[in-house]
Amino acid sequence: MSPVTVVTGGGRGIGAAVALRLAAAGHDVGIGYERARDAAEEAAARVREAGVRCVTVQADTSDEAAVDTLFDTVKEQLGPVTGLVNNAGITGPLGRFTETPVAVMRRVVDVNVMGAILCARRAALEMSTRYGGAGGAIVNISSGGATLGSPGEYVHYAASKAAVDSLTVGLSKELAPDGVRVNSVQPGMVVTEIHAAMGDPERPWRNPDRIPMRRPGEPEEIAHAVAWLLSPEASYTTGAVLRVTGGL
Repeated sequence: MSPVTVVTGGGRGIGAAVALRLAAAGHDVGIGYERARDAAEEAAARVREAGVRCVTVQADTSDEAAVDTLFDTVKEQLGPVTGLVNNAGITGPLGRFTETPVAVMRRVVDVNVMGAILCARRAALEMSTRYGGAGGAIVNISSGGATLGSPGEYVHYAASKAAVDSLTVGLSKELAPDGVRVNSVQPGMVVTEIHAAMGDPERPWRNPDRIPMRRPGEPEEIAHAVAWLLSPEASYTTGAVLRVTGGL
């Protein structure tokens, strides 16, 4: 049977690139999205063109009931879930810490941290041999900001991604005996629509000298790392935090 992987935030940017890369590797894909229905359906069509099955499900990952609906739908239509890419995340507008509204910070933490926790919990219940599953793998999408702190831009976002990396390490140790591997990828400055959403669409190309490779990354470069961590080639890899930042 083909692997069945849930990709949250899979309609655009890194998530869509991951869905397409996994399709090329033979995964059936469940795409979770919050608002961008058209983008999710477009990504799904491209996934199906690769010869695999795909389903799209609207889900706010910070809502437990919505997460259950996402996993239930994927399981019913594609089969037992064998993988999760915890990609859904938000930043809020760029700005200094003291000038960022508390409501924005709270929403970022709710989506980036609680959303990742809820999805990882449901994936573990589906895949863990402790609960009758056949094993599997989780890849959490973090950020290079988790170690850099992102001063003057979104300290709260960086903190939320540091929490994701801590979740990765802890879960990897807890779930290893149950056949579930858990790893994290830390993207750096990547060319996606998220920069426009945070108020600075030209941000990836500004100050290229700060990145040792002197350029922003492409979503596909992140997707390759995710695909490897989900593959049998990474069968002895768990608890890894893989930095894909062009040297930053």
